[in-house]
Amino acid sequence: MVLFSSDLNLAYPQLIDYYRLRFQIEFNFRDAKQFWGLEDFMNVNQTPVYNAANLAMFMVNLTQVLLGHFRPTCPTFSLNDLKAYFRGRKYVAETLKLLPQRPEPIFIDQIYAHIAQIGSINAA
Repeated sequence: MVLFSSDLNLAYPQLIDYYRLRFQIEFNFRDAKQFWGLEDFMNVNQTPVYNAANLAMFMVNLTQVLLGHFRPTCPTFSLNDLKAYFRGRKYVAETLKLLPQRPEPIFIDQIYAHIAQIGSINAA
């Protein structure tokens, strides 16, 4: 394997580590663009660009943590499943506010579990 770098002072173990991380960095930027608006923001000033880029990358990191919660039971659980899950939970919460009398907590848990899976692709 031949690796190239423009930094002549970079040690080869560190260069190998950088190449190993390259694809993970590219996947993180892809997720930030595709799912968290990094591609769509229309800021031209330094502070809004800084804030938008950092928020998008924060959301990538946060979703990785949240996905780690679901993947032990469903290894194919994806970011789209995660978004569908939380969207479903939001719909249930808003619908429960409209009811004249709040249902029993066990029933509420069943509603959350069922509605949160609507729109999910990989959730079991």
